[in-house]
Amino acid sequence: MRFVEAGTLVAIRRALLVIFVLGAVGTGLELMLLGHTEDAWQWAPLVLLFASLGALIWRSAGGGAASLRVFQGVMVLCLLAGLLGLGLHFQGNVEFELEMYPSLRGFSLFWESLTGATPALAPGTMVGLGLLGLAYTYRHPALVERH
Repeated sequence: MRFVEAGTLVAIRRALLVIFVLGAVGTGLELMLLGHTEDAWQWAPLVLLFASLGALIWRSAGGGAASLRVFQGVMVLCLLAGLLGLGLHFQGNVEFELEMYPSLRGFSLFWESLTGATPALAPGTMVGLGLLGLAYTYRHPALVERH
């Protein structure tokens, strides 16, 4: 097995962090611009994105392993919120399509719901950000126990 040099791992970890921060800030801004704030379910991704950035700020201020553990927890919540959001967006589109076309069934209903008024796959962004954040913390030196 070939080992990657420590400097390369640091560079990869930094790149993952930069990509995560850009994605989180961009996604948060887009959600705000779209008015994704009508109810608690719509606020969930915004709160999670804010919490993730807060944990990273805490980390940069010397938060140590605790800040990374909080960040990991928020990333798991991002994954779950993304999966739930996929279901909520899709179900909302199903209801809308059935209201517009009550006789729609089967694949036609599925397809119209997938391509409907609400972007059905957009919450997948939260899943991607959650995975990216977890990749950033994978075997992070601050989380490795020292004996």
